[in-house]
Amino acid sequence: MLLRSLGAGVSGLKNFQTDLDVVGNNIANVDTYGFKKGRVNFEDMFSQQLQGGQSNQNAIQVGLGSKSGSIDNIDTSGTINSTGNPYDLAINGDGYFVVSDGTNKYYTRAGDFKLNSNGTGLVNSQGMALQGVNGSFTGLSSFTVSSDGTVTGINSDGTTTSLGKVAIATFKNPSGLEKVGDSLYTPTTASGTAGTTGAGTIEQNALEGSNVDLTDEMTNLIEAQRAYQANAQTITTADQVLQTLVGLKR
Repeated sequence: MLLRSLGAGVSGLKNFQTDLDVVGNNIANVDTYGFKKGRVNFEDMFSQQLQGGQSNQNAIQVGLGSKSGSIDNIDTSGTINSTGNPYDLAINGDGYFVVSDGTNKYYTRAGDFKLNSNGTGLVNSQGMALQGVNGSFTGLSSFTVSSDGTVTGINSDGTTTSLGKVAIATFKNPSGLEKVGDSLYTPTTASGTAGTTGAGTIEQNALEGSNVDLTDEMTNLIEAQRAYQANAQTITTADQVLQTLVGLKR
């Protein structure tokens, strides 16, 4: 009995330490453009069966603690904020921008782009090229990005130049994407391969904020802290009972 309660308490401490880590990361990224918050899903561990179920009696089982089943990316949209910067893009929908380092493709909701050093395309903060956009921006008086991603350059004489179309990808299970840092994601078997159905629309001169609600996260932080303390108390209580049993032989 005591070993089971100690083990259950330890599993709870480990789980809520993970929960605190996830909540802390959410809070740290409350102002990160395109950030998607995480959520820990707990599951109970297998139970020790003391007696099997019978026709007129339920089974007698003792649980052995809990475990972290998954940490999901919550793929709800963040608030789209106007910036007035024509290089800033936001997706109103479920799509992801596609960027490439020349070898591998990555996916992101952070649309803070800028011109590359040659003036022939847009890149993100890590210098990865936004896919679908190509052509010289040099000498243009301005450019526009329509809701479907079409990029049109406007020359000084009022004529227009086609600069491509922003590539947007979608996933059947975006919560299954793997975070690789720098607000970038890569597909996994859980997310499925990239598609284009239901990508949404693009808004120029705007950026999508984080979907972290600070009020919710502070509440989650308090809950995780109290749960951690409660599991620590379980271990303390089991230790006290064990100490009492050891003292019986004196």
